[in-house]
Amino acid sequence: QLQACGGGLVQAGGSLRLSCAASGRTDTSYSMGWFRQAPGKERAIVAAISWTGSSTYYADSVKGRFTISRDNAKSTVYLQMNTLKPEDTAVYYCAARETYSEWPLAKNTLEYDYWGQGTQVTVSS
Repeated sequence: QLQACGGGLVQAGGSLRLSCAASGRTDTSYSMGWFRQAPGKERAIVAAISWTGSSTYYADSVKGRFTISRDNAKSTVYLQMNTLKPEDTAVYYCAARETYSEWPLAKNTLEYDYWGQGTQVTVSS
């Protein structure tokens, strides 16, 4: 089970940090991803991170502004979002994929096994 939180309303140029806490099975490893879905658009990958954290992936639109990280001791993955833009407005979802592989990281929604409920991020201009 995944529980995402940390969304909210922020002005352009501001920052937010999303968190996604996992509960349940602890006998396997997971890569994690953050996706977002704006109204009328498909859900798309924002960032992904491997089980150990040694591999990461970012969509071109967020490179240099967003940072994904994880704390396996707390079963939590984070998405630090800086220099937010109005086009970052969306519902953000965290997702987990059961895998021991560090690379390549999954970028398609169909590759993920578990999903959180989503948290709204709204960036005003």
